[in-house]
Parts: sequence; C-alpha cells; structure tokens
Amino acid sequence: MFVRVLVDRYPKVFMTAPPTLSKFRQQLILAVLMVCSLLIWLDNTVLSITLETLADPVRGLGAGPAELQWATGAYTLVFATLMFTAGALGDGFGHRNVLAIGLVIFAGASVWAAYAGDAGQLIAARAAMGVGAALIMPANFAILLWTFTGPGRATAIAISSTSTGVGMAAGPVLAGLLLSHFWWGSVFLVNVPITVLALAGIVLVVPGFRSPTVRPLDPAGILLSISGLAALTYGLIRAGQVDAWSRWDVWAPIAVGLVLLAAFVLVELRKKEPSFDPRLLAQRMFGGGNASMALLFFSVAAVTFYNAFYMQGALGFSPMKAGLANVPTAVGAIVGAPLGAHLVRRWSLRPVAVPALTVAAFTMGAVGLLDLHTPLVRIEILLLAQGLSVGMVMAPVTGALLSSLPLERSGAGSAVTNTARQAGSVIGIAVGGTIMSIAYRGAIEPSLNDVPEALRDGARVSAEQARHVATTIHRPALARAADHAFIHAMHVGAVWIMLIALVAAVVLLITLPAAGRKKEPTPEPDHEGARSSEPRSTA
Repeated sequence: MFVRVLVDRYPKVFMTAPPTLSKFRQQLILAVLMVCSLLIWLDNTVLSITLETLADPVRGLGAGPAELQWATGAYTLVFATLMFTAGALGDGFGHRNVLAIGLVIFAGASVWAAYAGDAGQLIAARAAMGVGAALIMPANFAILLWTFTGPGRATAIAISSTSTGVGMAAGPVLAGLLLSHFWWGSVFLVNVPITVLALAGIVLVVPGFRSPTVRPLDPAGILLSISGLAALTYGLIRAGQVDAWSRWDVWAPIAVGLVLLAAFVLVELRKKEPSFDPRLLAQRMFGGGNASMALLFFSVAAVTFYNAFYMQGALGFSPMKAGLANVPTAVGAIVGAPLGAHLVRRWSLRPVAVPALTVAAFTMGAVGLLDLHTPLVRIEILLLAQGLSVGMVMAPVTGALLSSLPLERSGAGSAVTNTARQAGSVIGIAVGGTIMSIAYRGAIEPSLNDVPEALRDGARVSAEQARHVATTIHRPALARAADHAFIHAMHVGAVWIMLIALVAAVVLLITLPAAGRKKEPTPEPDHEGARSSEPRSTA
C-alpha cells in the first residue's frame, strides 16, 4: 500500500528510470513504433509519385512548380517548426498520448488532402498533415529511447530505421497501383487503415512514458520559427517564379526569414528550459552531426523532387512503372541501415559515415549523366547505390547523435535532430525546385518563338504545362523541346546538389571523433538500483 500511495502521489519520480520490460514486450513496442514511422515515410514517397499527375491539367489539379513545391514544402515546413514543441508536449503530457493525437490528426488531414478541390486546398491539407507528423516523430523516438537501454538501444534504432526503406519501397509501388486504377486522391486515403493499426498497437502495448521534467510551451518560439522558415521558403520559391534573385519580392522575404530565425535562436537562448534548445547544437558532435544531416536531407529532398518529373514526365513512365523503378533506392536503404550499424561497431563511426556520405554525393551528381535515352538498368544501379550509401549514413549517425545526450533530454534532442533535418528538406525542395525552374525557362525560351502569345506563359511554367500546350496546338516538336529543357535543368541542379552533399561530408569529417577516439557513451540509468531503492510494503 505504501508504494502505491507514493506512486499515485509522485508518479513522475517513479518514471525517471524506464521500467524493465520483457524482451517480447520491447519487440512489440518496436513494431508499433515502426508502423508509425512507416506512415510518415510512406506518405512522403507516395506524394513523389503523384507530383506528375497533380501537375497534369486534365488528370490532376494543373498545379505549377511553385504550387507543387508548396504542396511538398508546407508539410515539411510545419513538420520542422512544430517538432520541438511536440517534444515538450510529450515530456509534459506523455509521449504515448501525443503520439496517438498526432496519428488522429494525420489521418483526418489525409482525408482532407484526398478530396482537395484545388492546389490551395491541397497545400492547406498537407500543412495539417505536417502538424500530425510533428507530433508523431519526437514521441516515436522518445518512446524508443525509453524502451531500450544499453547496446540494445543502438540495435533498436538501426532496426527502426529500416521502416524508412520499407516506406520508400512500398510507397511508390502503392502509389503507382492506386493511380493506375483510381483518382489521385486515393494515394492519401491509404494512410487511414495504417493509422487505425498503429492506434490499436499504442493502446495495447505502449506504456505511458513521461519525462520527470515538464517544459513550458513556447508560443513565441513557434511563431518566430514558423514565420521565419515560411518567409525564407517563400523567397526561395519566388525566385524560381520570377526568374531573378535581385527583385525585392525575392530578397526581402529571404532577409526577413533569416532575421526571424536569428530572433528565434536568441529567444530560445534566453530561456532556462527552452522547447528547442540551441545549446545542444553547441556540442561539437551533436551540432556538427545535425548540420551535416540537414545538408544531406537538403540534397535528398531536391534530387527526389527531380526524379519524380524525370521518370514520368521526360521518360514517359506510367505511375506504376515509375514506382517499381524507385524500388532499388528503398532496397539500398533497407540494406544500408543495418550494414552501416554493423560496420560502425567494427570500425567506429567516422570511417564508415564519411565515405558513405561522399559516395551518396557523387551518386546525386551522377544524375547529371542521365538523359532521355539512358538505359533503365543504369538508372536502377545508380538509385541502388544512392539508397545504400544514404542508408549507411542515416542509421548510425542518428543513433550516435541521440545516444550522446542524457536520457532526460531525449525528447528535446530528438526534436532538435528532426527539426534540423526537416528544415533542410523544405529548403532543399525550395532551392532545388527554383534552380530547376530558372534553368528550364532559359532552355525552353528559344523554342517558344512560334507558339501563340496566349500560350507561351503556360509553356514557360514547366515541362508538364509545355507538353499540354504542345498537345493543344498539335506541335510535337514543342513537347520534345520541353523534354530536353527539363533534362538540361536537371543536370544543372544535379551539380549543385552534389556540391551541397559534399559539404555535408566535410562537416561530418570535421565534427565526428576519429577512429580510436570514440565518444564515451552516456551512462545508462541503473534500473535495478532504482527499483531496489523503492520503498516496499511490509504488509
């Protein structure tokens, strides 16, 4: 009775150290967390296959490049900027509760996206999905860290990372299958049954872990981070629309965004218990590793955006064929995650992660060698190498960064890590899409001289719009010119993407400890000692 009274009166004290769970229970929890993570990655890859259809004026919404960038970026922007707040909510109200609420929001927003009537509604629905994802991801990581201890934690993180590869593999194929038989909105409805399965698992097997330290909410931080990143993204995307960086409506939003983000950091530094703690980034390994991963996600997001239009637009693949063609990327990621973790245990982190990231950079640059006549087998080999190398970096670096923090900072640490990566993704989509738009316009312009004036602006917007114009006025030469202009734009973008990824490799090389100088692991809580120190009833 005495123990029960103490636990009821001071529940957070007794949740400071996670309870020792049976191995079978741990495995069940890991499976549920992987389903939650799968949901997010599945949605990302499903959308990449759907972009070409959404751009079609007949089969989709006739969305232009800027609208497609926002449809992708709105989700990622909200995801990135609400993540640190979601971490604080999980620490205060229970990670299981926040995870369940996030799943419900994600499912509801998916239904909204499926029945969106125009690009504006789709963008709004995608932003709402970002809210759900922001609640899901930090809670997911925190529950994983509370469930597993010691060497089992690194293994669990590596296994959990394979859900990324599974989502990358299943998403494109599932999207291709749905688009072959149903309307484009069906690709979002697939999230609903997965959410129901995940919620059932949460109720049945996931304990109510909660941090002993409750951090206050941060409305000022939310406002500054969202407005700053939104203004920065708007300016970057606007540059692609107006084909110039010198206009005030391009540089002014970029400048305002940078100022607001700087103010956000200053505000967080002044707080004793910030929701997003910039002090964590001052640690060389944690800060440098997150900077490198943000640059990697920047590159991956940009090259994925290009790939969607290359396969279905330039090469003319059906959604199903494009989905199957993307499977090697997922296979590489699935194999790369555990392989990277195994090699790190043998050789340490830097000798594995830095070369793998360098290879990833060169595979992204090799996109510049693809054209309208590249054999499919060469494309598949390139995608396999890209997925393998990225998988070998993400899994071990993620494990090392999160394990470098104390357990009680797991929620804040996972929020910082995921915020940095998603911010890299949204900026990568904005910059990558803008580079492609500017290069495409310059390449297509000479082919528009004999196009009626009323149709020229549409053909300048994108290769998809130009093909539609070519069909309308019965000029197949314009469609061929649009294909070649897109290939030129993709080549230009590939060079820049490769350079960014190489910078990421250099940052990782500088910040990770050398072989033989491994960082001391964070001491694990003494669960047995914690239990033995609990008062016991003499009854």
